[in-house]
Amino acid sequence: MHELIAAPYLDHHLLVRPGSAKAARLPARRYEELRIAAATVPSWMADAARRTWDLDLSGRELGESVLVRAPSRYGYGRASYELNLGCNYDCEHCYLGLKRFSGLGWPERERLIHAIRDAGVLWLQLTGGEPMIDKLFPETYRLTYELGMMVEILTNGSRLAAPKHLALLTRFRPNRITLSLYGATAESYDGLTRRKGAYRMFLKGLDAAHEAGLPLDLALIITRHNAHEADLMRAFADRYGLAYREYTHMSPTIYGGAETLATQAPDHLVDREPFQGCNAGHTFFHVDPHGMASICKVGRDDAIPLMTTGVEGLSRLGGVADSLMLRTGGCTGCRLSGTCRVCRPLAKVYQEAKAPLDRYCQHATTRS
Repeated sequence: MHELIAAPYLDHHLLVRPGSAKAARLPARRYEELRIAAATVPSWMADAARRTWDLDLSGRELGESVLVRAPSRYGYGRASYELNLGCNYDCEHCYLGLKRFSGLGWPERERLIHAIRDAGVLWLQLTGGEPMIDKLFPETYRLTYELGMMVEILTNGSRLAAPKHLALLTRFRPNRITLSLYGATAESYDGLTRRKGAYRMFLKGLDAAHEAGLPLDLALIITRHNAHEADLMRAFADRYGLAYREYTHMSPTIYGGAETLATQAPDHLVDREPFQGCNAGHTFFHVDPHGMASICKVGRDDAIPLMTTGVEGLSRLGGVADSLMLRTGGCTGCRLSGTCRVCRPLAKVYQEAKAPLDRYCQHATTRS
């Protein structure tokens, strides 16, 4: 199996290694040399591998150690893929709402993963629901790895210690595993997930992955149930030496439900960063469990059925993205819309859920 991946990425070329955050930029002529002419690892690549990863590739066959990705005419660099919407937790803040265990069987899923690769995707996020409870997770993960994608897994960690998962991820290292932390004590964690023993399963998975040296970080989910433990959650991450990001803004469900908003901890909400534009739909896309491609996890309107259109359907996604960014619906007539810095698809889901203006609009105080 490959040690490195050489691939086009947007308007340039990269040399990356699964399981490592480091990358080396490739001149176009070097990439072409690898794609067309090289049989053994060139000396310049061996030098780059030694400098960047302390990896010795001298004298090795190129095909045994480097996967050279073919160019794509679609120009996508990143994507996310929901394997299913099912989960073994029942968190009331979850934006997925109904947690249905449905999705593609293996032949269709295999076609979908090839289409994602053919779109040019180098970084792929596997998510859910909980991806590791999906019965096809091992096959899905291994194929994305074999096709030369740098894989991030978003997980609650409850299945991370399973021998089949740990062996798979240790042998074929992901780019990153992001674990959600729902509290610093069993009482808080199990209460938020509404699953007795969830904290114990999380710790078991985290400890197993940490001991195996897998690349980990944490997502600190701060709600009204665990806000009193926010400092303890940060200290928890520090004890493991893990980077973390905090999430306090809960989104309405993908079905337009507002029930998730009641879980927010008002004292922990911070102003959103002003929206400066986004590459969703242009260099990034999201795929749901049935192969429907949308511009992102939030903007799911006008999705493209990839199982029908194939990768060619993605050529329509840029136009969909531009149309979804127009100030329409609940923002029509706002005299401040010319200076609005809120993601329009995000604003739409809050408006459909009849959420308070201050949950999503930067001009809420002015408009009030």
